Order: sequence, then structure tokens, then C-alpha cells
Amino acid sequence: MFPFLLWMFFGAFVGWLASLVMSSDGRRGVLSNIVVGVVGSALGGFLFQRHMTPNVVSIGSVLTALSGAVILLALANLFSLSQVTRAR
Repeated sequence: MFPFLLWMFFGAFVGWLASLVMSSDGRRGVLSNIVVGVVGSALGGFLFQRHMTPNVVSIGSVLTALSGAVILLALANLFSLSQVTRAR
């Protein structure tokens, strides 16, 4: 149970940081920050071929997760922007 809670807190923290970097903090809630953080962590680990140990939180793992979350938010913003442009 504890590792699950640690992943949720880590995901919320990384998702919140990514939303601050992408200037989208006001549009996202806590659940969205958790999802972006956890999925961004997986994306960052995949893109940078970094095998992270789930019980270790280090600067490297935070930066990997943050970069993945920022990429995920950038793709989401790009997709939503293209939807708005097509609607006009």
C-alpha cells in the first residue's frame, strides 16, 4: 500500500511541476496532475532509456519524470490547439 501512495504523491508533485513549467497550472486539477506525473514518468523513462528503481527518489528520477511530463503536456496542448483551429 505504501509504494502505491508514494507513486501517487510523486506523480502529483511531478505533474504539478510540469504544469507550472507549461503555464497550465490553473486548468488542471489534482487528479490530472497525478495522471500526468505518473504517465510522464513512464514516458520519460522510456524516452531516455532510464530504468528507475521504484523505491528510490533522486534528482535524476525527478528530472526524467519531469521531462516526460512536460513532453506529455506539450503534446496534449498541441493536440487541443489543433482541435480548436479545425473548429474555426
